[in-house]
Amino acid sequence: MAALRVLLPRVRGPLRPRIHGSAWRPFASGPNFEYIIVEKRGKNNTVGLIQLNRPKALNALCNGLIEELNQALKTFQEDPAVGAIVLTGGDKAFAAGADIKEMQNMSFQECYSQKFLNHWDCLTQVKKPVIAAVNGYALGGGCELAMMCDIIYAGEKAQFGQPEILLGTIPGADPLSSC
Repeated sequence: MAALRVLLPRVRGPLRPRIHGSAWRPFASGPNFEYIIVEKRGKNNTVGLIQLNRPKALNALCNGLIEELNQALKTFQEDPAVGAIVLTGGDKAFAAGADIKEMQNMSFQECYSQKFLNHWDCLTQVKKPVIAAVNGYALGGGCELAMMCDIIYAGEKAQFGQPEILLGTIPGADPLSSC
């Protein structure tokens, strides 16, 4: 973990202006995101960093978060200066799965016909290496999101699981994709 600490310091609250002498560089070419924090890091801005940022919901995967994630991934994919992408969450949770509140009033048929979260696997089509830096919970869809990355770097507090099996659902059951 120490090797990535330069790129992935523990962030609590507002981003700190300097880490180990290198400046934080916000994502200059994209919009302001609601559910993620995006920036370029490293000596020559060659690492794209995407941090899931819904701490009160334990970074639960809602449609808005997935759309922003896909937009950031596409931008980093098209940026020739970026050689690798790091996807991370917070200390408590990488991502605690799909946002149940977003789909609690939907039937299976509604989720399926509206293609709820069907674009969640666009990460698998990124040609650049994607590293999941996981600390805390990576449950359900969060675990699947980490598994879609090329490398998982798990911190000491990382916990992976598929708790949806206790609800009678199949992990990763949505085979549709619209990237």
